Amino acid sequence: LLERKMKDGYEKDGFVVDDIDEEGEEEQIDSDKRQKKKRKKKRASEKNYELDEDDYELLQESNISVQRRKPEIKNFKRLKRARGNVGEGISQFSAEEKLKRSLFGDDDGKSLGEKKVALQWNFYGYLFEDIAKEEEPLEMEHEGIDEEDEMADFIVDGEEYDEHGAPVRRRKPKITRQCPGISSSSLQAAHEIFGDAEDLLRMRKLDVRDMYDETGGVTLEDQFDPSLRSEKYMTKKDAQIRKIDIPERVQISEASTGVPSKDEKSIQMETEWIFSQLVRGTGYLFSQGNSTIQELNEEFKHHIARLLELMHAEKLDVPFISMYRKEQISTLLRVANEPEADTDDDPNSPTVKLHKLLWTIHDLDQKWLLLEKRKSALLMYFRKRFEDESQSISSDTRQNLNQQIYDSVMISLAAANSETEVDDLDLKFNLYFPPSEVVPYEGQYKRPKRKSRYSMCYSSGLWEVARKFCYSAEQFGLLLSLEEVRTDELEDPKETPEEMAWNFTCAMFQNSEVVLNGTRHMAAVEISCEPRVRKHVRSIFMDGAVVTTIPTASGSKTIDSFHQFAGVKWLKNKPLNEFQDAQWLIIQKAEEEKLLEVTIKLPEEKLVEKLIADAGEYYLSDGVSKSAKLWNEQRKLILIEAFHTFLFPSMEKEARLLLSSRAKTWLLWDYGMQLWNKVSVAPFQAKHNVADSNEKTTPRVMACCWGPGKPPTTFVMLDSFGEVIDILHASSLNLRGQSVYEQQSKKNDQQRVHKFIMDHQPHVVVLGAANLSCTRLKEDIYE
Repeated sequence: LLERKMKDGYEKDGFVVDDIDEEGEEEQIDSDKRQKKKRKKKRASEKNYELDEDDYELLQESNISVQRRKPEIKNFKRLKRARGNVGEGISQFSAEEKLKRSLFGDDDGKSLGEKKVALQWNFYGYLFEDIAKEEEPLEMEHEGIDEEDEMADFIVDGEEYDEHGAPVRRRKPKITRQCPGISSSSLQAAHEIFGDAEDLLRMRKLDVRDMYDETGGVTLEDQFDPSLRSEKYMTKKDAQIRKIDIPERVQISEASTGVPSKDEKSIQMETEWIFSQLVRGTGYLFSQGNSTIQELNEEFKHHIARLLELMHAEKLDVPFISMYRKEQISTLLRVANEPEADTDDDPNSPTVKLHKLLWTIHDLDQKWLLLEKRKSALLMYFRKRFEDESQSISSDTRQNLNQQIYDSVMISLAAANSETEVDDLDLKFNLYFPPSEVVPYEGQYKRPKRKSRYSMCYSSGLWEVARKFCYSAEQFGLLLSLEEVRTDELEDPKETPEEMAWNFTCAMFQNSEVVLNGTRHMAAVEISCEPRVRKHVRSIFMDGAVVTTIPTASGSKTIDSFHQFAGVKWLKNKPLNEFQDAQWLIIQKAEEEKLLEVTIKLPEEKLVEKLIADAGEYYLSDGVSKSAKLWNEQRKLILIEAFHTFLFPSMEKEARLLLSSRAKTWLLWDYGMQLWNKVSVAPFQAKHNVADSNEKTTPRVMACCWGPGKPPTTFVMLDSFGEVIDILHASSLNLRGQSVYEQQSKKNDQQRVHKFIMDHQPHVVVLGAANLSCTRLKEDIYE
């Protein structure tokens, strides 16, 4: 026992407190832990010891090669705002209490310095937190933190070094803000499942833009062609049309023709022009001539003028005028040969009229407005072009000649009443006053200027020789059109043509023969561009020209008696006036496929020679001298070149265009009439008895479709909306055998059909005419 006490060192006698020993042992354990932590930190610092740049420079100066170590970089995200669940001792206070405690301290009486320290701690410790990329929570001990450790926590990124030791600049990663009330672990899990939220939002915006055709900044104008966009989509122009209280057809026509004039003088001029066009029969409606219209008096013109006033001033459309303003244009509605819809011979039922005359006047009104618009535009262009040309001409003779040509063109343009006349005047003006050269914009290539043979002859001064040959082209046109009578005899120069031409030789025209050739060319071109000459030749050519077709080598093999071009394979001298249908379109198609050769010309050479001879009476002189004969030979060559080289080919092109226009007009009219015959049929009206005349009953229709047996003949009962009410199959109704079984089966089907009809009481029975057997089926139904 004594030895045991000696081993213990002392005996517990109640005077020794065990708790003190335990506290001493705990303090010793804590000190040991702190020492271990210090030693661990020291070893870690020695292990991770890094040399700075100065140390590396000293080592390099001492010729000591040391491999630089890439520092281990622990990338941190930016500081994030703390949430309510960060820190265990903070979540128990509200934000207002936290602010009060940080500013004024707790109730247990903290000093101002302690309050500042608490505020600093709240700022650094609670309001922000630093989270690494690995989403590891940063553990901070409140007791053992010094100022250096606190500032070390604010390191965001370390620097990276390349293989040579130079620092590498990195783009900072995109930082997303963390929503309050959501932990970082939950946010990381959501990010792993759903991906980046900003990418999802971006995709959502793209989907919304796709829905409204605004994908990726590409607008509707960039995606589709303008013609397709205007046809399929609503444009700004459509929205503007909806705002204006004017019919859409009127707004569209005014956009192309301009706002029509409303004064009385303009209305009267247009009325006279439309009346003359109707009498001459320009449209297909009056192509055969209508004596009724020719016999109409001033009342007809008055109603045309009233129709124009309704369309121009009041902006009314043709259907509205024909329905609600018919008393003001009653003469236009009483035209003969007006097609009407079938009305089942009921005089009291309303009729549907096409109002062809009103639509014809409407089309002529559009042509007149377009013609006036073009004439006004050409007047401005001619005036400006003449002023520019006058400034560049120094010769008084040429200036006076240009003034005469300009005045003549302007007077003729004001009196022009057709597109053809305007085209002729435009051709003449552009000959004497060619369009100026277009100056390209900066960065564009300059196109080479095309010079015609006429312009080269003109620039060489051959126009002076052409004036001495004979009458000018304008004087010749006046004589040919009988607008003027030839009173003075044409005087021939005393010198021969070769002698006169020798005075105008130059580097381009080196001898008299070349000069005469260029002079004849100038005179022929001027004659071919004179509007009066073209009008005279056009009237003769269009009345006497004929069409001839000959198959080519491939056409002879391809076109047989069953081919679509068989009817136009061989045509010989068919006059232009006999093309009344769409036959010319078939010829044109065959010519495009190189199966036919088509020629349009005057039928006889005698007619051509007679035309040139008639023109020679006004162009040649009556002199009998040797020089007069030489000059007349030159004039004949001018006429031959003008007619054969320029006028006849030009008339052939016009004839082709005229035939195409006629054929298309006829085709559109034929299609329109076929459509009219279908849409003008009134719906079927059931005939009511006197007893139930007050009740409105919808028509009941029974449709029948013939069948050979498989499928069988089928009867279907339909309501007024076309919906199927009942159906019946009669496979034996078409049997024609004489056996007992077939006769009995057919009789049974007839009884079933009779019962089917009696049950439903249809107002009308419709039978589909598929083949000849349907006529027998009709007889069976009647039985």
